[in-house]
Amino acid sequence: MDKFHIVGGKTLEGRVAISGAKNAALPAMAAALLTSEPVELANVPRVRDIGTMRSLLDELGVDSSIAHEEYGIRLRIEARQLLSPLAPYELVKQMRASVLVLGPLLARFGRAQVSLPGGCAIGARPINLHIQGLERLGAQIRIEHGYVKATTDGLKGALFAFDTVSVTGTENLMMAATLAEGETVLENAAREPEVTDLARLLNKMGASVEGAGTETLRIRGVAKLHGASHTIIPDRIEAATFLVAAAMTHGCITLERVEPGHLTAVVAKLAEAGVNVTADSSGQGKSEQASLQVTGPTTLRAADVTTGEYPGFPTDVQAQYMALMTQAEGSSVITETIFENRFLHALELMRMGADIRVEGRHAHVRGRTPLSGAKVQASDLRASASLVLAGLAAEGETLVDRVYHIDRGYERIEEKLTRLGASIRRISEA
Repeated sequence: MDKFHIVGGKTLEGRVAISGAKNAALPAMAAALLTSEPVELANVPRVRDIGTMRSLLDELGVDSSIAHEEYGIRLRIEARQLLSPLAPYELVKQMRASVLVLGPLLARFGRAQVSLPGGCAIGARPINLHIQGLERLGAQIRIEHGYVKATTDGLKGALFAFDTVSVTGTENLMMAATLAEGETVLENAAREPEVTDLARLLNKMGASVEGAGTETLRIRGVAKLHGASHTIIPDRIEAATFLVAAAMTHGCITLERVEPGHLTAVVAKLAEAGVNVTADSSGQGKSEQASLQVTGPTTLRAADVTTGEYPGFPTDVQAQYMALMTQAEGSSVITETIFENRFLHALELMRMGADIRVEGRHAHVRGRTPLSGAKVQASDLRASASLVLAGLAAEGETLVDRVYHIDRGYERIEEKLTRLGASIRRISEA
């Protein structure tokens, strides 16, 4: 099991290219099930979750191939036929996003058998809204022996209002509705950039999706979808993690290949904490996306934050922000509104010297506390990122265990940090 060995106290400087968003690439891969023609995806990150989804598609009988490029990989997916409608527990337990094959399988092939999902240990995250929505579209669904078993003689458009905002629920129903008869209206839909990116791909494939980025989606079903080529958007969570890394190490980093509009809430909160983030005017960016320059201040200011659905402050940046607040002058309150069990990293940060008190969905952080290197253990994807950030700012050596979590969503993070001047290396153990 791999570990990260980190020696703290290094100032990060330089330029770093942000990878494609794995949370946009995964639903795009599932969308390829909606057509028998090839779907090509560029800027796909080299992360563990992508490999898991490829294995799942292979299990279903889908052909896929990859080509390595300067930035990420180009993935070609061709679902000419379905060998099996079964998404087995052994694969689905590794990644909750596996449930995204449910809607496309039902829409195109009329049947699906998908294990109830797993993933990070950050809360229950039930899929009841996925099931309710698909039933509204005409699917017959039952749950047996830990599997969602669904069939349909043909999906039909309908109105469905989400009780609570669900990103994967919105994506699943949107994909299913593209091949349903008539019009589907999804209300209280997720507005995340990853949802909008999926809608863009579906429309390239011949779908009719309107309202992406708003609370109401209208999907007019079509008889058939075709192949398409699509470039995955930059990963806003990876970008936010590097913004925090610069702030915690009092460094100066330029982030290339980012979409600033996706980071508005994060940049605003960092500004409140005294971090300067500006558009880079050097003209050295290597893509059509913009570049951002972040400069860490000498003194950070404590600032409260509450997570929320997009365009609010992302729950996926909450752990990193908590690490930042341990180094800020004053006290802050971090409120988690999305997941009920997402403060597991607080205990590990406390092992490094952080002063944190958790009360339900609120974490009270008192800074500025010196962090010291320690042996810590990651509990989930974003928690692992917060521990790496803490290790970068800590005095002495930090050993982060179970870094397979961070490999799920960050592409070679130790290599990117090393190029910025960090002292971090991967230790591989049998």
